Formats: sequence, C-alpha cells, structure tokens
Amino acid sequence: MFGGDDRYAEARRRMVEEIVAMALEPGGYTPRPISEKVLSVMKKVPRHRFISEGSIYAAYYNRPFSIGHGQTISQPYIVALMTDLLALDKQDSVLEVGTGSGYQSAVLAEMAGKVYSMEIIEPLAARAAKLLGELGYANIQLKLGDGSKGWPEYAPFDGIIVTAAADHMPQPLVDQLKPGGRMVIPVGSWQYAQELILITKDQDGMIRQENVLPVSFVPLTGRY
Repeated sequence: MFGGDDRYAEARRRMVEEIVAMALEPGGYTPRPISEKVLSVMKKVPRHRFISEGSIYAAYYNRPFSIGHGQTISQPYIVALMTDLLALDKQDSVLEVGTGSGYQSAVLAEMAGKVYSMEIIEPLAARAAKLLGELGYANIQLKLGDGSKGWPEYAPFDGIIVTAAADHMPQPLVDQLKPGGRMVIPVGSWQYAQELILITKDQDGMIRQENVLPVSFVPLTGRY
C-alpha cells in the first residue's frame, strides 16, 4: 500500500498533533484518546490526494472539504475517531457506506483485512476507484449502489461505518453486523442535531447503543 509522500510528512505530523489534542478536550462527553495504531495510519495516508488541487495547500488542516455533488471529505479528527471506535484488526472485514473521496476507505484499508465500500453517486465512485487503485489498495472492493441496504453477499461484517447522517437507524445494517461487531453511524436530522452513535452487538445478538458526540454530516441518501 501507499506509504505516504515525504513532502507532506511534516504536515501530516502536525495534523495528528491536532487530532490528539482535540480528542482530549473536555466537554459534554468523556474525552476519547485515539489509539496509536490509528494515529500511525493518519500519519501515513496521503489526504492531499483525495481533495481538489485548489485545496491541496490546506489538505492537512483539521477541517472538512467539499468534494462536489453536495458531499464532503470529513474532518481528520472525525475520520480518526470513527475508525478508532470500530476497533479493527487485520483479519476483520468492514463495510463502508459512502465511499465519497475514498480517504476514509484508505484509512480503513490500512486497519482491516477487507473493506467493502459503497457509493451511490457515480462520479464519486468512479474517481475513488481510480485513485485507490493508483495508490495500491488491493483490499478495497467498491460498489456503486445504495449502501443503506448494506451488502448482503459479503455480510456479516466485523465493522460497519456510515459516513452520512441517517434520520433513523437502518435495520439492514444492524442485521448485517456480526455478533461481537461494531457500527459507527451519525444519526439525526440534517437540519438539526445529529449524534455520532456507536452500536455494539454481543454474541447473543443483543444491541447496545452509545452516544459519542454531536456531529454534522451530509444526509444519507437511499431508501432505508
């Protein structure tokens, strides 16, 4: 896999320092330090490749950017946090709903054995597929389609990550989560409050839900 571009190594290091500081900020929720395993991946993946040329100067700022078609590449802190909440190992399979730019896909590919990523907007799916291929991420399988229904032929998944806000919990995704697995999803109205939710399924199939922090995501499209 791609090991990073040394011209941007210092910028990535500063970005990770910001992520560490933000994760430890006191607030209405318990601070959540990001694991060293995730931080090392954030230092490696070339975020500047996933945004437009006009924004490359700010590629490692801790902020989201528009990628067109009403979609965004998420703030690096949120990418790190959502990845860390999944607690992935190299043998795990993970479903990503919303490929977008492909940046989150690349981060997941460094952590898991196999990434199944779905994108409903064709130009974004095509661009992400081309870029991830160029960067050598052979363990990512992409599909154009409605990710809110999951990917049943490869289920169940050790982890599921949803990169857009659902107004309710999509039951197909809950059903496709493996016992012992974790799902991270923003839930709430696009116009009003959203919460990042961590769903865990125990070995008996029981679901536990934890509110992690307030967030702001574009709305999840599809018919779920």
